[in-house]
Amino acid sequence: MLPVTLQFIIATIAYAINERMARRVDYLQEEVRVLKEILVAAGKTRIDLSDEQRNRLARKGKALTADGRLACCQIVRPQTILAWFRRLAAQKYDSSHIRKVGRPRKAAEIRKLVLDMAADNPGWGYTRIRDALRGLKIEIGRTTVANLLAQAGIEPSPERNRKRTWAQFLKSHWETLYACDFFNVEVLGVFGPMRILVFFVMEVKSRVVHIAGVRGAPDGDWMKQMARNLLDPTDGFLRKATHLIHDRDPLYTQAWAALL
Repeated sequence: MLPVTLQFIIATIAYAINERMARRVDYLQEEVRVLKEILVAAGKTRIDLSDEQRNRLARKGKALTADGRLACCQIVRPQTILAWFRRLAAQKYDSSHIRKVGRPRKAAEIRKLVLDMAADNPGWGYTRIRDALRGLKIEIGRTTVANLLAQAGIEPSPERNRKRTWAQFLKSHWETLYACDFFNVEVLGVFGPMRILVFFVMEVKSRVVHIAGVRGAPDGDWMKQMARNLLDPTDGFLRKATHLIHDRDPLYTQAWAALL
């Protein structure tokens, strides 16, 4: 057993500490009452707390005893503090934010883009559509493209291409589609009237016409030179063309076959 003198000293110190803590608690409670009065004067009946602030109060309030919460909880009720703490504890076991097994569905805009590409380009297969999307910085697998088209009831490329209409073909290649042909002009020569042929090329989209050459009797060699001029990579009129419409004149076959 401690000496009486030591017990007296310990009791005195403990009393002083308790008294100091009591004064601090009294001040904090009075400060809360003043805060409430200010809120009432401003026409507010409650304090709007953020989730982070509720979590802080819940942790601190749960550490108190029931009597301690009754004495100290001034902003909210003790029952509210406990409800906040139960919700905070439940978040530890909440797995709704964890990524589920399997690949997430592609965004609706990506799905629409895949379907639009397939509809506008019947000749494009799964790989071609995938590569076009990668060019747009959209990563998607070939199998995903196939599944999206199958879900929408769109047939594979060979079937779509066989059923392609002329209107669909024009829409698919409108930017790079050209046509060419000859027309006759009657002129007066040294020995009388004569006919010359004018070879022209037209950009279908803009209807811009380019006169490629004029000749009385076009032959294979002349057509080859016209083709070289038109396909020149710097200023050739057909340098951006992917499709050229023409009739079955053998002159075209000679010219394009020589260049290919």
